[in-house]
Amino acid sequence: MSYLSHYSNVLLVFTSLFFSPFISANASYSFVDVVSETTDSVVAIGLYTPLESDGNQVLGTGFVVGNGKWIITNYHVVSKILDPKIVQHYVAIHGEGRDVTAQKAEIVDIDPVHDLALLKISNELKPLKMGSETLLKPGNEIAFTGFPLGAAIGLYPATHKGLISAITPDAIPARNADQLTVSMLKRLKKPELVYQLDATAFPGNSGSPVFNIETGHLVGVINKVFVSQGKEAALSSPSGISYAIPVKHVMAILNKNEVKY
Repeated sequence: MSYLSHYSNVLLVFTSLFFSPFISANASYSFVDVVSETTDSVVAIGLYTPLESDGNQVLGTGFVVGNGKWIITNYHVVSKILDPKIVQHYVAIHGEGRDVTAQKAEIVDIDPVHDLALLKISNELKPLKMGSETLLKPGNEIAFTGFPLGAAIGLYPATHKGLISAITPDAIPARNADQLTVSMLKRLKKPELVYQLDATAFPGNSGSPVFNIETGHLVGVINKVFVSQGKEAALSSPSGISYAIPVKHVMAILNKNEVKY
């Protein structure tokens, strides 16, 4: 071995040892930055009924799209028929802890088959960017941000990281047989493909944006978790298996309502 070759090998080892921690730190900071950016676009979806409570009942999670005045969430989060005899409306709550603002959110369109709802607000918030319509392959890492525990101790957005474990038919459209509709029965014959995630989500995560960990672009929307031991076990003994609606269905409801993204 020549002296020059030996010197090059030593330099290569030294460079790897010296710069590896910094490369790792930068990669870690990149994800932290993506989470911070994404969190700015996440809201809690609540129900405001002043005759019953001074505050808002948090029902799930949503996120801002379009020009900043549109919200996407799950249809099942806002499926309750509001009482026309009293003041009652859905709200989008933005902020953290007790430092939050709430604004009225009007339901503009729904897609019960894909469990999506489009809401409109008055004051602009920071929107999320859409990802590709092409389904990501199993093995891709993802993350989602939302409010898994609602607002029991204040509003604190939480991010969970995981990966896409499978692309699977969504053959279970309702929790109970008595909730099945004609459109849902048709869906059972030709189920849509959804993401199965190796990631722990909770009931309050319904409507949470699933995003690319490198770009923050939207990949899908959390809409349910696998529960093997009853509803209560979703909190005490989570299965770690969650499901998400692919972003192409979000794009479809936005295109239908001429919302640019």
